[in-house]
Amino acid sequence: MDKPVPDQAVKKILELANLAPSAGNLQARRAILVKDQKMKNQLAQAANNQDFISQAPVVLVVCAVPEESAIKYGDRGRKLYAFQDATIFTAYLQLAAVKAGLATCWVGAFNDEQVGKILSLPENLKPVAILPLGFAGDEPPKKLRKDLSEIVIFR
Repeated sequence: MDKPVPDQAVKKILELANLAPSAGNLQARRAILVKDQKMKNQLAQAANNQDFISQAPVVLVVCAVPEESAIKYGDRGRKLYAFQDATIFTAYLQLAAVKAGLATCWVGAFNDEQVGKILSLPENLKPVAILPLGFAGDEPPKKLRKDLSEIVIFR
């Protein structure tokens, strides 16, 4: 995963993800693009020592902006919609990355406070996901998925 990712590919991934829907089209989300090795190392530590984060050429940290959503939707926007906006954006980032031939992994296990300090985030940004981007070294194993009959409830 240590082969450099072209800036143009990252830009295209971000442009595609920016098409993600959001509550009231408020787009209450932000992405912090990290290439600095020291910061990537610190992010890996803040994420329970998941070292693959530090090995990725590019790391995106997706944040929710609860107060932007609260302007229109009050407490529900603050507590739910902004975080939904950030997670939908993260999913679109992953899909766009795969389309661009990159590998990625959604990291949700991290210390929010540490991530905020590492990135000098203002208080209004709440980290939701860490997304390392790079080229896969190996073909990842296929993951078993539940049958649709186990996850879809028909009425």
